[in-house]
Amino acid sequence: MVAMATHKEPKCPDGPKSKHSVNGAGASQAQWGRAWSVDWISLSSVIFLLLFAPLIVYYFIMSCDQYNCSLTTPAIEIFTGKTHLLDIWNKTPSLTWKAASLYISWVIFQAILYMLPDFAHKIIPWYRGGLQEGAVTPAGVTLKYEVNGLQAWLITSAFWFANAYYFHWFSPTIIFDNWIPLLWCANILGYAVSIFVFVKARWFPTNAEDCKYTGNFFYDFMMGIEFNPRLGKWFDFKLFFNGRPGIVAWTIINHSFESKHEELYGQVTNSMNLINALQVLYVLDYFWNEAWYLKTIDICHDHFGWYLGWGDCVWLPYMYTLQALYLVYHPVQLSRSTTAEILLLGLLGYYFFRMTNHQKDLFRRTDGNCKIWGTKPKYIECSYMSADGTKHYSKLLTSGFWGVARHFNYTGDLLGSLSYCLCCGFDHILPYFYIIYMTILLVHRCIRDEHRCSSKYGKDWNRYCDAVPYRLFPGVF
Repeated sequence: MVAMATHKEPKCPDGPKSKHSVNGAGASQAQWGRAWSVDWISLSSVIFLLLFAPLIVYYFIMSCDQYNCSLTTPAIEIFTGKTHLLDIWNKTPSLTWKAASLYISWVIFQAILYMLPDFAHKIIPWYRGGLQEGAVTPAGVTLKYEVNGLQAWLITSAFWFANAYYFHWFSPTIIFDNWIPLLWCANILGYAVSIFVFVKARWFPTNAEDCKYTGNFFYDFMMGIEFNPRLGKWFDFKLFFNGRPGIVAWTIINHSFESKHEELYGQVTNSMNLINALQVLYVLDYFWNEAWYLKTIDICHDHFGWYLGWGDCVWLPYMYTLQALYLVYHPVQLSRSTTAEILLLGLLGYYFFRMTNHQKDLFRRTDGNCKIWGTKPKYIECSYMSADGTKHYSKLLTSGFWGVARHFNYTGDLLGSLSYCLCCGFDHILPYFYIIYMTILLVHRCIRDEHRCSSKYGKDWNRYCDAVPYRLFPGVF
């Protein structure tokens, strides 16, 4: 589920286009977004996800709440008749006014922070915030964004820790204590947003030329019709829900789980500290590079529908925090050597992820007039035709990490994801769902991105694949 990952994803590893190339209304719409028509395989996948993705989230959270994080026990008990689905459902906490008020306050707070002008870029050196331009849409529109995610995350984190250690307005375990009631709130928002943008796209789209229809209700609802739905000039649904409230919540949720962990056991284990540190690094990187994120596939290609709306409200905050949730139920104290090894793996994954993206960005910004690994970069000259018959030129980087594998940034992502899971030991499979999911997701993204690049560049893309034969792991895949 692409947007349910919110892992930053570049387009083809190309440099700047020539001055005669403008990715605007004239560019082939096949290079953007979702399909124009739906085959039966795609439709089956869409219906499967619409039906079962919410159930998967519920099953995982219920397994922790009622079965001490065992994924197999509830299934076995249901299959053998020892328990019934209705019994499990009756034990599940229901929606409460406390959870509803908490969740509404959270979303409103994040919406207010999203609408504030960014000041962080004025006081933090090298941070790229404030007013930024996104990529050109298929309709030829260049949207502007007020990039202030780092500011919002810093304000939110400061408020959280000020309450936890000084003001004590509410218990820092409040999120864990209301975790399932909050799940119902997140689902309500996810579906409400998805329905709203579906109706909006048909009746009052932000830009009608940036809408895609297949005529299939299920596909259009899930994958989205409108490219960049907005309210007014600045409230962009895609950017807001990709980063806020889900990713800002990620570290706050982890801290609440950490507080519950300390309340139950009288101390915080090194595994809980380690998972928090590694995931804080990822979230901080996301917001530090939010301006760069405007040029990734999530923003430049994906339309906004249930896939993004529900995925960012429910899937991301509930499935990406499973490791910290698991450690509340199963505290793990790692040896010093194991801690150091996991930390090294996580930092190595982050280094690969960040430096791979940095090399591409440097190559693009300088039009190849730079050094990568101390030498002038190598690349393949390529061309493509837009829908109006104009020929455009680009460059595909084959130096540095982009010469090791075509998606080496994903390799770093997978190493980092594995390090999160290893923090939890090996007693249960639940915390390892994340690496399984990320592997499926990123392999799918490789195939999806390369199909788009192959359609765009044709024989030039084949030359690039010959020069860089592996996708993720040299010698393996």
